[in-house]
Amino acid sequence: MYNKAALISAILAVAEARFGQEQTPVADIQALGNFGNPGEAATLSGQVPGVLLGAADPCNKLTLADQIVSTLGNDPQVIAAAQNLVAAEQNFNPFAVNVPNICGDASLPATEELRGIVPLIDPAVTGSDVENANSASSLQSPFDATGLSVADVMITQGFSNFTVNGAAAGGNANNGNNNNNNNNNNNNNGNNNNNNNNNNGNNNNGNNGNNSNGNNNNNSGNGNAATTTSVTCGKSKATSTTAATAATSTAASNNNNNNNNNAGSGNTNNGGASAQAGAGAVTDAVAGNFPGFQESSLGLDFGTCTPTVKFEESLNGRKPGEFTFQAQDPVINKGQQEALNPNIIFNRICDQLSNVCGAADDAVAACEQAQSDLGSGPKDETTANAWNEALGFAGTDLNPDNAPQDGLVGHT
Repeated sequence: MYNKAALISAILAVAEARFGQEQTPVADIQALGNFGNPGEAATLSGQVPGVLLGAADPCNKLTLADQIVSTLGNDPQVIAAAQNLVAAEQNFNPFAVNVPNICGDASLPATEELRGIVPLIDPAVTGSDVENANSASSLQSPFDATGLSVADVMITQGFSNFTVNGAAAGGNANNGNNNNNNNNNNNNNGNNNNNNNNNNGNNNNGNNGNNSNGNNNNNSGNGNAATTTSVTCGKSKATSTTAATAATSTAASNNNNNNNNNAGSGNTNNGGASAQAGAGAVTDAVAGNFPGFQESSLGLDFGTCTPTVKFEESLNGRKPGEFTFQAQDPVINKGQQEALNPNIIFNRICDQLSNVCGAADDAVAACEQAQSDLGSGPKDETTANAWNEALGFAGTDLNPDNAPQDGLVGHT
């Protein structure tokens, strides 16, 4: 009996020691008190234990690392602390599971200096020696993470003994249900799930017989394409499943005969580009101002959103003289904090265009290309202007809120 109790005590002591080791990033972030506004470093460090719990979504750790940089700046000390969080070992209970859980979202972390770093894992996991050596190496020289999630990078470097959580945006990680049924008796059984926070209440019904149920459903009449995500060996793989259109239908009739029934606005005919307005003009002393939906001069269909950015001083209580990037459209910037790093905001815009705004594929591709070209650009107004121009919004006012203003947060 004594031996059994002693064994249990020893096991618990080891587990407690492991958890204490996994909390080391807290001190690194607490030490950043000289950066950002008073109290911000302490608040961020207080969030670390929660994202390192065994049951936590592994993508939350990466999101917090991005937030540390966007809030406290890109000083080398800040970057180093955020990198250590990315590499931190998430708490692990070998009595409950036998492999760790790794983030499969290729958009995270969004901060370039944090990409290509892989995490430590519990020594009890088979193959941990390989992964832990890779983790130490990645802090010194990050691996190539172009288009890859942390899970993908780990597999590429020879370790795949884990499960994946948080598929990249555009896969099954989106929430909501758009159930599309074709009148030609071909049923598309895949669920195209979109996390739609656009409170426009628009239901757009195409003439090709596609009925979509949701808060903001857009039927383009183009054969009812839906994208699903499968995960194999810890790696997400996007596959496209397209329901066939009726034999008597032509591409022209599928793409040009969509009637959009916008609540309260009558019926408009969609000739291929989105004619529906997204958010209307907004004037708000806290959330900021927005001139209203605009169409791209390049003919790109960004759905219900306008993908412009602003570059303003002292948003959300930041110190005088500190300028940050933020999306202008309230549908895109909802819940997104302003950022010193433009790539964080560019990434948010491209994600929202795909997941919320119903943008066309070529418009999303244009956004992603602009992010690739400008995401690491100068952290000043030239990058903001170049972004707006690249997407067909040259001459956009970069300071619609007339910042700085007391109490101005700059997003919804």
